[in-house]
Amino acid sequence: MNQDLKDSQGRQTSVQSPREEPPFPRQRQPWPGLAKDMTPPPDHGEKSYVGRARLTGRRALITGGDSGIGRAAAIAYAREGADVAISYHPNEQADADEVIDLIRAAGRNAVALPGDIRDEAFCQQLVRNAADKLGGLDVLVSNAGRQQVRQSILDISSEDFDATMKTNLYAMFWITKTAIPLMKPGASIICTTSVNAYNPAADLLDYAMTKGAIMIFVKALAKQMVERGIRVNGVAPGPFWTPLQISGGQTQEKLEQFGGQTPMGRPGQPAELAPVYVLLASEEASYLTGQIIGASGGTGIP
Repeated sequence: MNQDLKDSQGRQTSVQSPREEPPFPRQRQPWPGLAKDMTPPPDHGEKSYVGRARLTGRRALITGGDSGIGRAAAIAYAREGADVAISYHPNEQADADEVIDLIRAAGRNAVALPGDIRDEAFCQQLVRNAADKLGGLDVLVSNAGRQQVRQSILDISSEDFDATMKTNLYAMFWITKTAIPLMKPGASIICTTSVNAYNPAADLLDYAMTKGAIMIFVKALAKQMVERGIRVNGVAPGPFWTPLQISGGQTQEKLEQFGGQTPMGRPGQPAELAPVYVLLASEEASYLTGQIIGASGGTGIP
């Protein structure tokens, strides 16, 4: 249900309530999954996000920018006036093509950088390519992640553990370390952590470990970067409707009722987080660093 409204300048706008609520149909895609094949399709703000020139002239690199929260941030950044490079796994090309088209439709430079961020050399080259093709780097969003549900530590193989650590932690470390020397005072680094950093799900042990580490990484790095004039913050989403969930991140039983345990009774849509990523990248957040902003549907975490 949409409530039609007008803003202070007489432009048509709307408030949408409610959004998609469980139960959701059972569905499974091979990792890393595609947003375009999800039922219902996630809302990344393709039709709803309206920019207000808050990031004019900025140059941003977003990992995992093909779908989910990264895609929502990419769309919002472009409509706020930023040029955007997105990294993504080659298997996600179909989603990435849509995002590149949306960035260009906003009149901004779009750079597609496929590859496997579990490889250190690729991560280093990724940053250099982004900075080269964008003409610099002002915003880094480390968002790409791997989440695979396992009922017990006994079910997590060393190969699984290694893949999660390299995707969620090593890549963030390699990319950030390469990006910092290219960033000038006023730049912003934003990392995606999770409510699992504070209240870990029993069947997401390795994933939760990485998200706790990302939270600490943000707080420690922020203190280091003050002297460089670079702000470092994090976002801790609760349940959000993204390909992470349908490509092994949840059991089918949990997927059916995904987000239903929150006070709002539903998962968040990626479009609902886009304004947070915009804020943290903008000068409006000039006194925010070392902060974790939560969005968990009313649970109060973090």
